[in-house]
This record gives sequence, C-alpha cells and structure tokens, in this order.
Amino acid sequence: MSTLALRGPARVVVLQHRRTLWITGALALTGIVLMGVAWWVTSAAATTFDDTGCSVRHTVHGCGIAVRHFLSVELYFNHLLGYAGVAMMVLPAAFGMFVAGPMIGRELEDGTYRLSWSQSVSPARWLTAKLAVPAVLTVAGVSVLSAVYGWAWSRARGTNYPVQWFEPQVYGAMGPAPVGYALLCLALGALAAVLVRRTLPAMAVTAAAYAVVVVVMNAVRGGLWPMRTDTTALGREIRYPSAASDVSVGWLTGGGTRLGGTTCAGADDVDACMVRHGAVSQYVDYHPAAHFWPLQLIETGILLVLAAIAVAVAFRVLRRSHG
Repeated sequence: MSTLALRGPARVVVLQHRRTLWITGALALTGIVLMGVAWWVTSAAATTFDDTGCSVRHTVHGCGIAVRHFLSVELYFNHLLGYAGVAMMVLPAAFGMFVAGPMIGRELEDGTYRLSWSQSVSPARWLTAKLAVPAVLTVAGVSVLSAVYGWAWSRARGTNYPVQWFEPQVYGAMGPAPVGYALLCLALGALAAVLVRRTLPAMAVTAAAYAVVVVVMNAVRGGLWPMRTDTTALGREIRYPSAASDVSVGWLTGGGTRLGGTTCAGADDVDACMVRHGAVSQYVDYHPAAHFWPLQLIETGILLVLAAIAVAVAFRVLRRSHG
C-alpha cells in the first residue's frame, strides 16, 4: 500500500482530531518546559549553596537555614521526577483509550465509518490511516519525552535525593520501553474497538489490558536478562552492590547447591547453622545499572511483538466482519 494512497484518509484523521492533537502537544511541551525550569531552579540553588561555604554532611552553626533550603529544593526535584515518571506510565493508556474510543470506537458505534468506506476507502485502508497517524506522532512525542526524562534523571543522580533506575516509575519513563508501551496501547485500543464496537466499553477494556501488561512485565522483568552473581566466604560481610536491583541473598554449598532462606530460620547463629548444612559461601544475585539497556531492549521487543499481534488480529476481525 503506497503512502500516496494513505494520504487522503490520514489527512481526514488529522482534521478530525486536530484539537486533541494540539492539546496533547501543548501538554507535552508544558511538561518539558516544567522539567527544564525545575532543574534550572535546582542547579541555581546548588550554586548559591556552594557560595555559602556550608556543607550538608558537616553542618556548622549558622548554616541550618541554607542547608534546609537547599535540601528542600532537591527534594522537590526528586518528587517532580516521581510524578513525571507516573505520568509517563499513564500516557500509553491515554493513547490507547483515545484510539479505542474517539478515534475508532465511536465511528464504529455511530456508523459514520460507512461514509469513508463508501468513498473507495477499504476497511483495511481506513484502519491503517487511523493507526498510522497516532503511531507516528506517538513515536516522535514519547521519544522526546523519554529523552528529556532521561536527561533530568541523570542530573538527579548527583543530588542528595537520587532516584534509582530500577524504580518502576523511573524505568518505565526512560529508554525505548515507553515507546513500546505506547505502541502496544495503540494496538490494544484498535483491537478493543473492532471487537467491542462501543466507545466506553472499548476504552475500559484497553485500560484493563494495559494494566495487566504492566503488572505482568514488572513481575517478569528481573528474568529477562541473566542476573550477575557475587559470592562471599561464609562469615564475611556481604558487599551489596550499589545502584542494583532485584537483590537476593542466599547460601551455597560446596557443590554449588543453593540453600533456601528458611533453612536456618530462627537459628541463634545462622552461619553455624549453615555450616552444618554444608554451606561454604554466600551469594548475591542482582542486576547492575549496566543491565538497564539489555532489559529495556528485550522488554521493548516483547511489547512490539504483542503490538504487531494485536494489530494483525484487529485487521483480521475487521476484514471478516465486513468482507
């Protein structure tokens, strides 16, 4: 199907929903500006605090007010990153519900789609145009928002209130994963619309499906890439890796068998109990910060495959019902 053939239907989609598109773009721009201003205020506060000669860790008499003000500004920036991360996680659901409702579901429910189909526009071309326009805008917009969030997060790492990369609201707002979630929601919205054919129920189904996907992916994320394992001799202090996620600690026998955490539950001397069970070392499983990109790429790939399946099913359902 040529781009030229889609130009007419795509133009109609833009004209029909131009107000929503403008509002969405304005909100995204507002978020970007807000993030930039917040970091400018935080950076200016840091510069002013440095000029006072005071220290957060070694506060001396006369520095209390300056320290409290500086820490409060950094804390506000930390909160802003958290709220922005939550907004980035909600954004895909909003895109999907828009596709399921006003963009596709309402036309199928009201029957206005017949006007397009009577003008030499096939159901497949009609649905392609409905998906192509928001898909292009979503990829562009979410990519920019994700990049801005990643920039702000990198600045927050040097503050007294850093946010960790593995926190759900942070992980879901950076890298390619937000784009994958947004495209999957668009596909889920289209599928819900052609299956349900009613605006509000289709929007509800899309939101519920997205919630299920988020819960499942958060549950299985730790297993998408092999963890790193460090071992320590029994009785020595375990060094927990910094900025690591999914940290789990256990014991190993001489043959490499892992002993469960309940093996010596309630024992007065856990190490002595473990020795009796054959333990010779302790282990720590974790994902270091270097695993961020492998995890992101694998998760995004899964999301894109699910999105392709949902779109294919939507086209198949539409073709069957109007073939």
